[in-house]
Amino acid sequence: MDIFKSTESEVRVYSRAFPMVFNRAKNAHLYSEDGKEYLDFLAGAGSLNYGHNNDILKKALLEYIESDGISQGLDLFTTAKQDFIEAYKKYILDPRGLDYKMQFTGPTGTNCVEAAMKLARKVKGRTGIISFTNGFHGVSLGAVAATGNKGHRGGAGQPLNNVTFMPYDGYFGDNVDTLAMMDKLLADNSSGIDLPAAVIVEAVQGEGGLNAARAEWLQGLEKLCKKHDILLILDDIQAGNGRTGEFFSFEFAGIKPDIVTASKSLSGYGLPMAVVLFKPELDIWNPGEHNGTFRGNNMAFITARTAVETYWKDDAFANEVKKKTEVLGNGLQAIASKYGSDFYLKGRGLMRGIACPNGELADKITSLAFEKGLIIETSGPNDEVIKCLMPLTTSEADLKKGTDILAKCFEEVLSESLSKAS
Repeated sequence: MDIFKSTESEVRVYSRAFPMVFNRAKNAHLYSEDGKEYLDFLAGAGSLNYGHNNDILKKALLEYIESDGISQGLDLFTTAKQDFIEAYKKYILDPRGLDYKMQFTGPTGTNCVEAAMKLARKVKGRTGIISFTNGFHGVSLGAVAATGNKGHRGGAGQPLNNVTFMPYDGYFGDNVDTLAMMDKLLADNSSGIDLPAAVIVEAVQGEGGLNAARAEWLQGLEKLCKKHDILLILDDIQAGNGRTGEFFSFEFAGIKPDIVTASKSLSGYGLPMAVVLFKPELDIWNPGEHNGTFRGNNMAFITARTAVETYWKDDAFANEVKKKTEVLGNGLQAIASKYGSDFYLKGRGLMRGIACPNGELADKITSLAFEKGLIIETSGPNDEVIKCLMPLTTSEADLKKGTDILAKCFEEVLSESLSKAS
């Protein structure tokens, strides 16, 4: 590992928490060079919903490569792109009554967030964006301006403007109507809040601490946006692609955002890919007005199409995920219930976790978990939430194994803390 420490930038993150050289992976397991097996509850920060080296997706990808399929196509028409768009419309958009145009941006989540905000500003002729407390939308300049985390914002090196933050659902507790506050501020000519082009929101705030918005809050937000002539951007980058038990994280609320951003597990194989979905009337781009050399990864189109056709042609896979959600939730609840009200569950679907009293305690638990063969991270404003983000294809046996490891880590760390306190 010396070469990494001497040569790779200090900006690295995950390798600090998991200081090991990995060389092989399969479904929910990672293997180090020295042969140790780890259960992966991180899954490429949610970019491997169908697991490492999924056999079905790998077969399709290898066949495409062997046939000399186009690997770099800019935004040319290709068979790979055509087949993906047709499959996505047939199995994802049309059954949900979603009439969206598709824009393939640069290959990361922050790329599609930048495009979404730029398009909203172009459509409405306004510069402002409303984001929410604890929101995370990327770290390029436009996206990080809409990101709440102080550490990420501090890396910008310049003022971050044209974004106003509003309180997310539950930010002030269950008895405060944050939408009523927002409505009042937007309606008051003396509030100092200018009418924005768009609101950007996550249905589940992954990096922000697994804060899950209620259906009625999302419905109210959609109505508020329509009332004030504001576009609603739903950032589905981490919470989408089946993570919450439905393909889109906002489906349960019955809303239809004006713009949706998707990336991470969209390709299904960990290949970089991102798309902006938006209502047809918003498609006022001029040719090349927003572009990038690597917009439209053709190999990702192959695995994305295969994932859609394999896992989303009916409700079978979604029902499996919902069943696994119960297994994970029960395991986490059993842990949290042992230690009092300072420990509680957060999130939704297979995007769940346990809130701890502080980040130091959460870090001790996840560090011990790594020693015991479980890779799991923290999130939240103070890294106080232990966050499960395993592949959706993880077996129920591995889900139970992971929560068993967590239970042992909680017990050891908290027993040690109590003995020191006494």
